Order: sequence, then C-alpha cells, then structure tokens
Amino acid sequence: MTIDRTSAPPAHQKRSRETQSRIFAAGFRLLEAGGPEALTMAAVAAEAEVSVGSVYRRFGDKERLLLAIQAGFTAQFRDEFQRQFAASTLSAATPPAEVIGAAVTGMAESFQSHASLLRVFLLLGLSNQAVLEHGKEIGLEGGRVFRDLVMLAAPALRHHPDVEAAIDFAHRLVYAACAHRVVHGEHLESRRALPWTDLIEQLRRSVTAYLLSPVDGSAARGE
Repeated sequence: MTIDRTSAPPAHQKRSRETQSRIFAAGFRLLEAGGPEALTMAAVAAEAEVSVGSVYRRFGDKERLLLAIQAGFTAQFRDEFQRQFAASTLSAATPPAEVIGAAVTGMAESFQSHASLLRVFLLLGLSNQAVLEHGKEIGLEGGRVFRDLVMLAAPALRHHPDVEAAIDFAHRLVYAACAHRVVHGEHLESRRALPWTDLIEQLRRSVTAYLLSPVDGSAARGE
C-alpha cells in the first residue's frame, strides 16, 4: 500500500520537521563533543528532548542515524559553500587572481568553520564504507563547485596543456591541506606556527601562482 505523505496535516509536518532538526542538531553536538562513541539512540533522544522511540521510528538503528546525520551535515556544508559563490559578484570580467583566490578561500574557510564534525566523518570513513562513500560524493561535488568557479578565469590558464587537469590539481592541493589540518591539527605539519588564517592566505597565494604562472618556460622565451 502506498502512503500519501502529502495528506498529512501541515501542523503535523511542521512538528515532524522540527523534531528531525532537533535530532540532527543533537547528533551534531554529541559527535563534536565525544565522537562516534557518544552517539547513541538514548543520548540523542535526551539531547534533543524527544522520546527514544521517536528516534528509533525515524532511523531504526545507530548506523542509519549516523548516516542521516552525515547526510544532513554535508548538505549544509555543500549549500554553504555554494551560497558563498552564488552571492558573489564574480564573473568572467573579474581579474583571474581574484577569482582563484575566492575559490580557494571559500573552500578553505568552509573546512575551517566545520572542522570538528568534518574530523569525525573523515576519520570514520577509514573504517566505515558507507560513511566513506558519502564523503566521496560530497568531495566530488565540492570539486565541481570549485572547478566551475575557477573556469571563470579559464582564458588566463591557457598556458596549461590541460586546463581542467590544472584546476583539478589545484582543488586537490587545497583539499589535502585542509583535510590534513582538520584531522591532525597543526602540530604534525611543522614546528612553526601557522594558524588557519595564515594557512588560507598561503594556499591562496600558492594556488594562484600555480594556475597563473607559465609552466613550460614560454614566458622566458617571449611566447
């Protein structure tokens, strides 16, 4: 039998959405504070101030709850990243260095602002295939958003034999540096201090130089 979910009273739908939002918010807080071990059905119910039965009815078990929370979190992460660029005034007329800098900064700042939960899911992905697969999807989506923005500067990148490959490598550089910082913190990178703000600035400079500088000596030959 097919259930017509659209027939539910609006007030009931609103309460259901509010309950789910509280459950997700509770899950976020528990994961940030104590990692996956802190995420139990009972703990989520208590934190969200809903019944344990309500959590079980919606998600069934801890594994599905975890994946639902990850999906909710990554949707927020993706939407925030996309909104940053959608709200910008960048266009094909914008100086290439500004376009590239905005792409790098937007991506890196998204990592920084969500570092606690990203660390949980990046580490979980090492042992949980379902978490890994979902994480890969959001990583690829982030790469697409990054690529689409940087392509505004494509005419200035034509000295690269393969512009798409160059942009992909630039994305990998930013992703790798930010993911490493999220998972391991700063102390494994160097004895020198490099706070997030400085890391982002150095990434911006490095990626801009890589994408805009000639790669085959053509400038030196006057070509």
